[in-house]
Amino acid sequence: MPSPLHTPLCDLLGIRVPIIQTGMGWVATPELVAAVCNAGAFGFLAAATLRPEEVSGEIERVKALTDGPFGVNFLMDAPGADVVTEAIIRHGVRAAGYNRAPSAALIGRLKDAGVLCIPTCGHPKHAQKAEKLGADVIVVQGGEGGGHTGTVPTTLLVSRSADLVRVPVVAAGGFHDGRGLVAALAFGAVGIAMGTRFLLTAESPVPPVTTDRYLAATVDDVLVTRQIDGLPQRVVRNELVERLEGAHGARSLLLAFRNALAFRKVSGASLGDLLRSGLAMRQHERLSRAQMLMAANAPILAKTAMTDGDPVRGYLPSGTVAGVIADRPSCAELIERIIAEAEATLQRLAG
Repeated sequence: MPSPLHTPLCDLLGIRVPIIQTGMGWVATPELVAAVCNAGAFGFLAAATLRPEEVSGEIERVKALTDGPFGVNFLMDAPGADVVTEAIIRHGVRAAGYNRAPSAALIGRLKDAGVLCIPTCGHPKHAQKAEKLGADVIVVQGGEGGGHTGTVPTTLLVSRSADLVRVPVVAAGGFHDGRGLVAALAFGAVGIAMGTRFLLTAESPVPPVTTDRYLAATVDDVLVTRQIDGLPQRVVRNELVERLEGAHGARSLLLAFRNALAFRKVSGASLGDLLRSGLAMRQHERLSRAQMLMAANAPILAKTAMTDGDPVRGYLPSGTVAGVIADRPSCAELIERIIAEAEATLQRLAG
């Protein structure tokens, strides 16, 4: 009998286990992606925090570290999205991941080149729209997920989305072990996607001073705030969040303006590029002018914690699972643990 853990996702992506590592900015580096792929799962390289001209070189780094298939995650409304798209196609990357402001033109270009399109959605109606635009697989992230998040619980979102769309659905938001994988399959998903759990692995580039904050957090320390960039984000409570929650509007906008200038240096984007990207985001997300300006906060404040090792002045995007994670195994150890627990769970349910 074929194993229920070998799902259509495995065949579609060419992987051994139905697990995806999400494309977390500043975290999903070539080293982490390769470790995930070498362990039999599917990793997404984070391109949203790279200069467009750097993406090709980072793809080559992944290919030098693994023979396994992988994907690239990027923002279709960001400056240089067309450059990233062409790099994905030129290097024969298996899949492209994206979320906000999907571009029908770029999706069509990717599909014509044989690249699988795997968007992330937080609401059933967004999953339906993604399918119409050409998605091959849809990652549906429930409110328990880290970073930008919606309000629909994962349990409801996965089952409803699986009923509404014909393409395979991958469950995200609150997953970290084998029992969760079995539950996701029961809800109608063909696998799970995890961010926070892979952030807390041995191959993660996040400095120990920052990961220690995650490991020390309880479920009650993980909350949703709008003060970072105007959109709801799930984060680990820290000094920055406490300060922003108590700050008045003018102070938040001043911080955003400073971070916009800092992000310009990191991304290589011109002020015009940032303005056009902000306007596109404003239209898609229905943001106010103030929220559009605040959007510059997220990438720089995340970099402060994830790359610079300052969890006091940076923010810590996190799923609720941070409150129940207590170790940093290697990616191989983690994936084998999840599969073993899933198999044991299936045997237990079978009596």
